[in-house]
Amino acid sequence: MSNASILAGLIGAGIQASRTPAMHEHEGDAQGIRYLYRLIDLDQLKLDSSALPELLTAAERMGFTGLNITFPCKQAIIPLLDELSAEARGIGAVNTVVFKDGKRIGHNTDCLGFAEGFRRGLPDVARNRVVQMGAGGAGAAVAHALLSEGIGQLTIFEVEASRAQGLVDSLNAHFGAGRAVVGQDLAGALGAADGLVNTTPVGMAKLPGTPVPVELLRPELWVAEIIYFPLETELLRHARSLGCRTLDGGSMAVFQAVKAFELFTGQPADAARMQAHFHSMNG
Repeated sequence: MSNASILAGLIGAGIQASRTPAMHEHEGDAQGIRYLYRLIDLDQLKLDSSALPELLTAAERMGFTGLNITFPCKQAIIPLLDELSAEARGIGAVNTVVFKDGKRIGHNTDCLGFAEGFRRGLPDVARNRVVQMGAGGAGAAVAHALLSEGIGQLTIFEVEASRAQGLVDSLNAHFGAGRAVVGQDLAGALGAADGLVNTTPVGMAKLPGTPVPVELLRPELWVAEIIYFPLETELLRHARSLGCRTLDGGSMAVFQAVKAFELFTGQPADAARMQAHFHSMNG
């Protein structure tokens, strides 16, 4: 692999703080792979997801190995792809596109990334009832991961009712009737829940705040987050002050990157090394 070179990129909005390029390039260096990873920030380019067809074509023509895809493009990208992995098709969201033999192949490494972080970070928590905020592309992947990890019932809250219903229907078709429900009463659902997972962008540096009123948190609740800039969101700070067990977004960021690296290079990644590098960047 020493003579191989990889050109990858990340398409998304407001991604200047992303740690993904550094994680990929550092692991490439460690393996002796010439690895260049570029940010394609829709905000900086003054574009929106309607530019995806043009950006994909440009990346193909310029010899990119593949692209990672993040908010708000994980679902919008699907009609532009030639093939989907079984996981990406089941989830209905793509965060990794590999260009291979003239085809655009969509994968989802978010699901595996969240599941791995959850197993390591919250290994023995109660799993009967969990509340999830958000039903977007990342939310769909996290919901699949949670139900795969044995969550009894997942209650999903989302500002777009039709999006929440669509995800719940898809999850129940995949995991069995009643495993997921659309949330109606947030206070009631959190009062009965073992855990809370935020998959919305609320809490990011550019979208401060909390996805749920902090007075609904209680010490018995475990709280997981997928945002990693900042690594300690307002939600996690409040949860920790109450004594809740928490999982920050760093683990999902690292483990989705490990899998994406392997898809781009065809080589195994050193997860511990990528995790150490990620944490060195976050102080």
